[in-house]
Amino acid sequence: MTARLTDPEQLKQLLGIPFTPEQTACITAPPAPQVIVAGAGSGKTTVMAARVVWLVGTGQVAPEQVLGLTFTNKAAGELAERVRGALVRAGVIDPDVIDPDAPAGEPRISTYHAFAGQLLTDHGLRIGLEPSSRLLADATRFQLAARVLRDAPGPYPMLTKTLPALVSDLLALDAELSEHLVPPESLDAYDARLLGVLAGASLTNADLRKVPEAAGARRELTGLVRRYREAKRARDLLDFGDQIALSAELALTRPEVGTLLREEFRVVLLDEYQDTSVAQRRLLAGLFGGGTGHAVTAVGDPCQAIYGWRGASVANLDDFPAHFPYEDGTPATRFSLSENRRSGGRLLDLANDLAAPLRALHAGVEALRPAPGAERDGSVRCALLPTHAEEVEWLADSIAHLVRTGKAPGEIAVLCRTAGDFATIQGALVARDVPVEVVGLSGLVHLPEVADLVAVCEVLQDPGANASLVRLLTGPRWRVGPRDLALLGRRARLLVRTASAGDGEDAQARRAAAVEGTDPAEIVSLADALDTFVDGAGVPDDGLPFSSAARVRFARLAQELRELRRSLADPLMDVLHRVLATTGLEVELSASPRALAARRRETLGNFLDMAASFAALDGEAGLLAFLGFLRTAVQYEKGLDNALPGGENTVKVLTAHRAKGLEWDVVAVPGLVAGQFPSTKAREAWTSQAKALPHALRGDAETLPAVEAWTARDMKAFKEALRDHQETEELRLGYVAFTRPRTLLLGSGHWWGPGQKRRRGPSSFLTALYDHCAAGHGEIEAWADEPEKDAENPSLRAGEAEPTPWPLPLDEESLHRRREAARTVRAYLEALPPEGAAAPPPEPRAPRA
Repeated sequence: MTARLTDPEQLKQLLGIPFTPEQTACITAPPAPQVIVAGAGSGKTTVMAARVVWLVGTGQVAPEQVLGLTFTNKAAGELAERVRGALVRAGVIDPDVIDPDAPAGEPRISTYHAFAGQLLTDHGLRIGLEPSSRLLADATRFQLAARVLRDAPGPYPMLTKTLPALVSDLLALDAELSEHLVPPESLDAYDARLLGVLAGASLTNADLRKVPEAAGARRELTGLVRRYREAKRARDLLDFGDQIALSAELALTRPEVGTLLREEFRVVLLDEYQDTSVAQRRLLAGLFGGGTGHAVTAVGDPCQAIYGWRGASVANLDDFPAHFPYEDGTPATRFSLSENRRSGGRLLDLANDLAAPLRALHAGVEALRPAPGAERDGSVRCALLPTHAEEVEWLADSIAHLVRTGKAPGEIAVLCRTAGDFATIQGALVARDVPVEVVGLSGLVHLPEVADLVAVCEVLQDPGANASLVRLLTGPRWRVGPRDLALLGRRARLLVRTASAGDGEDAQARRAAAVEGTDPAEIVSLADALDTFVDGAGVPDDGLPFSSAARVRFARLAQELRELRRSLADPLMDVLHRVLATTGLEVELSASPRALAARRRETLGNFLDMAASFAALDGEAGLLAFLGFLRTAVQYEKGLDNALPGGENTVKVLTAHRAKGLEWDVVAVPGLVAGQFPSTKAREAWTSQAKALPHALRGDAETLPAVEAWTARDMKAFKEALRDHQETEELRLGYVAFTRPRTLLLGSGHWWGPGQKRRRGPSSFLTALYDHCAAGHGEIEAWADEPEKDAENPSLRAGEAEPTPWPLPLDEESLHRRREAARTVRAYLEALPPEGAAAPPPEPRAPRA
């Protein structure tokens, strides 16, 4: 094709972008394997688009010979729009597209999964895959897993979790096997060998005893994975994990496919490469790497590799030069982008100090530099408050002040480590008339109006869902106190003993062995004990001194749940609406004129819309599948929960994980307290979790801690290594959060949590913010002194003094009107004659004039 560009200066003028020397080097590099380590805010998307324009504009490649891959449809759309716009300005392609779905003579920009799906459509027959195979929607995936669990013959004595949890675990293990290209048979054989080794080991502590329990449960779960995969094959269905695994098999076993694709796509761009899984890396390397010297450009940032818990391997980016070498074996070229044009220099100083340990771990990572002239821009404000409630007030006041003084709400975000504080933050902002939006399904589930609905559904689906039942009993609707709750637990345990009294010793021993090491709350059913208050026939009198109020409330709730269970087989949306009608939640929210009630009605509506979307994907989707999906969304934020902040002018409240790739003028990061952010909760260890793949079988095993021997000392070393690994993961997440703001970062923490007896105090992140501000780069707005050693949490005393209304603080005027109306209705009903009595004659009416 005819060259239109001959000099990088022409490209700068054409696109109107003053590229830095770093960017220019990446853009104009010859078509060869290369990796670009792009720091936060360094313009990686701009560079990828400009590289396509340069290669096309200089005549080195035709537009249709360019393939670009990224993770989400949104990212693919943005990259495609950026590339196409640049090519249109360069006069290379026609601005008028006849068929938007299949534009002729244009680059192909896609997601990794869509590319894998098309690869199987085009070449699947080479490995015996029929072209009729259909992609499973998430709703169908969870529904099929739920059906497999219900139909499985069992017994499965080691799988003691609730059914929704088992649905989630089944799909999690299936996904891990696919992501690391491990056949179920290999996992089963590994666990069998492990159990053999452990049989002869001295398991001297609880951590060691959990290992054979996890291995035994994993073997049972692996059998269920096989049944799930057989069910998919019988229905000619594939899920996303299957797409990647089968595509990798195709790439690794059919070299002719790679030859065809390299001829079709002369240039390949791989976005967010640090988030690719082992299977994705092997797929891409099988097609475009392995010494072919193909022109592959991977872009990513190891400091922002925050998805290791869902299968991503940061080692893919580090090892790219070895996986995609030149034809002569020379490692691929590594470039770096380090000039950040998003944030002011004072914000970048903070981020660089935090990320120093990360830069030491990865090659090619450089400290971020501000744009020329922005060295003193940006500011940090931090605060440490006595209590969690005061921290939320400070945060809400700070944001409300910004909005009142002209900052658009849509330019402000609140990033939390978890979604637990979403409801409190939302309520505080609504109380100050600040428009606010909670982003994502995992966030909605933590709001009280949705959490109560989900808790009822979990108790309906599984009588052993004790945690959900306790939430209902101790919540503001039923208000059962700790004494009566403890007595209910005692009755539940007595019921188990009564039921097992007729069993022989062998049966009891088998049952004890089956549940050894599990939480007794997962064996004892509080729901069964609750049922005795409706129909106590056959239950011996235990003489437990329940209060009269608790007896009434237990009976009412038990009857309510009994009635609702009759409709469990109904369609999902019918079940959800029946629960709402029975609990009265919608009525209570509708009866309140408060702004927060209106916002929570919207929240409930958004949740029901998401449930309806889930149900629409599979007409047979039931409650069990939906609860499994919710559990996965809350725990991992994947599945259908791909929601991104909307375009409304509202303050966005979301998790730090979800904020990756986004930016705002102002970012607030609350909850910077010890143990919470950075979190000290260890990653789910395969030694104690059946759903986790053993490290030795993972494709990135070399980057993960290993257990050297099955001794207490080695297990302790393994757990310490896991904690170190977790610290690194948390540091990456903090780096992502602190590089989102353009002008202002708000960071806060507290000493006393809402219900903790032990103080928290500032985390290492908040201490870093304090030091940064103390050095003159920001403002310390408040810094509470550490409480005395014998001090008590003032929040606990406040909680005892103030009863919690349900579901919102009552409006006195509207409450008075409702009570007057109720009295009028009761008076009318009392005046009616008894049933069967003759009605009094009507009052004679005066004749009309």
